[in-house]
Amino acid sequence: MQSVDLSTTTTGAPSLPMKGVWRTIRSYILWQHERGTLHYDVMVTLILIFIFATPYWINYNDKPVPRSLHQTDIVVTPDAQGGLLYEISGSAISPGDDGAIRDQLMRVIEPISGAVSIVRYEGVSDQKGKVQTYRVWVKRQ
Repeated sequence: MQSVDLSTTTTGAPSLPMKGVWRTIRSYILWQHERGTLHYDVMVTLILIFIFATPYWINYNDKPVPRSLHQTDIVVTPDAQGGLLYEISGSAISPGDDGAIRDQLMRVIEPISGAVSIVRYEGVSDQKGKVQTYRVWVKRQ
């Protein structure tokens, strides 16, 4: 009698041990490897690649909220009456009437010291009469 060998794989094509591959993937997912082994190092490397590489391809929308910091030079010193004296650059405040100037000064001061009230203010002018700085005396509320 003649015997015929029937094979499910084609001749010359390498057969992959799929059972072993799935076992390895399962062991990675269930984290079954001890520290210091090759498979443990591979898992840690894959995690680090994911952490550091995915922000380039995935938008996580985790940008910090832009804060509107004031771009002027402000000097704060305590005064003799227990309040604060602010010296604010004149370029930060546009000229106007008393109410408009007070509002602009409050917009500059409140982010720094919170709720305060302006006791008084004065403009320090140069020789041409242009205001260089504002001195503002405030009390905390």
